[in-house]
Amino acid sequence: MAKPKIHSTAIIDHDAKLSDGVTIGPYCIVGKGVKIGKNTSLISNVVIEDTEVGKDCQIYPFSSIGLPPQDIKYKGEKTMVKIGDNNIIREYVTIHRASVGGDGVTAIGDNNFLMAYVHIAHDCKLGNSITMANVATLAGHVLMEDHVVVGGLAAIHQFSRIGAYSMIGGYSAVAQDVPPFTIASGNRAKLYGLNVIGLRRHGLDASALRDIKQAYNILFRSKLTMKEAISKVRAEIKLSKEVKHLLEFLENGKKRGICR
Repeated sequence: MAKPKIHSTAIIDHDAKLSDGVTIGPYCIVGKGVKIGKNTSLISNVVIEDTEVGKDCQIYPFSSIGLPPQDIKYKGEKTMVKIGDNNIIREYVTIHRASVGGDGVTAIGDNNFLMAYVHIAHDCKLGNSITMANVATLAGHVLMEDHVVVGGLAAIHQFSRIGAYSMIGGYSAVAQDVPPFTIASGNRAKLYGLNVIGLRRHGLDASALRDIKQAYNILFRSKLTMKEAISKVRAEIKLSKEVKHLLEFLENGKKRGICR
């Protein structure tokens, strides 16, 4: 296997662990507590500390990863960032390590595309195959499930949850949880139906999509309370894995409330 390729202008802490095939470009600073997986590339001018990065990631110039959280309660406690495999992190992205208000880890899964100027705050948990467009911003403790698309300049409030396969419109201000499979947009964001095109692109069959549509109509277009609507869905709609996930997401929405 190829040894790490390190540019002469890069600064690498003696504690950092670099796997085979890693490339560290000009003027990068790789600080303490860093582990970088096979074939990951820091193109240039990247600052990274207290972070584990998986294999086959591309990190573009002027990104800042693993620096202290923007949290006045943070007093230098040992926390970190964990990033999975095959992520693309574009220019000027900032990903902050966790505060002490969670489990000590800001976590990002696999196959994500974070465009320029994206901000991931402390204690956020991101799943897999997420796309965040330019200047999309997450406040602290945001949970984002798999296959989410976030438009440019969107801002998401701390402790909010963003459900799987949902889409958030550009320039939105999201202050409540966005249910799985939906489209949300606006200031403050509200729902605009199901992300039908996105679901079809991800191979959801017609039967599953029909079940989600029926559940959505009861949950968000009836005059029932959320508790009543959930009970009605459980009684009348086929409980496919997608519908079950939607209901569980809604039942767990106790911090921020649910976009309606």
